[in-house]
Amino acid sequence: MKLLIGLIEVACLSILCMAQPSRPGPQIAKMAIYAGQWSYEGESELGPTGTADRFSGYAIGKLILNGFYFEWRWKDRGATGTQEGFEIIGYDPVHKSYSSNWFVDDGSSCTGSYRIEATTFAYSGKCVRGGKQYLSRVAEVFAPDMMSFVQKEEISNDGKTWKPSYESKYKKLRPVPQKQE
Repeated sequence: MKLLIGLIEVACLSILCMAQPSRPGPQIAKMAIYAGQWSYEGESELGPTGTADRFSGYAIGKLILNGFYFEWRWKDRGATGTQEGFEIIGYDPVHKSYSSNWFVDDGSSCTGSYRIEATTFAYSGKCVRGGKQYLSRVAEVFAPDMMSFVQKEEISNDGKTWKPSYESKYKKLRPVPQKQE
């Protein structure tokens, strides 16, 4: 009899869990500010992440996986060639932070997190490029109309001394409908 009651409890719990699908929290919706197609141009400094260069490109941002994550894809071209990459951002409700992982076609990658305050998005993380690790911190400050932002990265080998890495200016070309994949 106890076994039968236990099986019924498990069956009821399974049905209850299936009947109430998980939904993304409102926090990931803050990333929708990046949704759409963007153009950008910028300039990088000579340093451990590459050579000094002027570059321009485009990016596309959209919510994915039923709205639980945000995807940012970019491609740019400069004097040193073409570069392409993508980033996946999610909200971690346990740690109350935005986790980020990004990957570039030259084999480099970063893992870190975002902090959001009004129209400023601040990223910090650890990156690997050319077999060497460095620290990155990026500030992205949106214009009042939310149709453009300036992105500045600083890098460090030790977390004490920081130097400019690049600066970019982004302009939104058009929004992308928020149909989730």
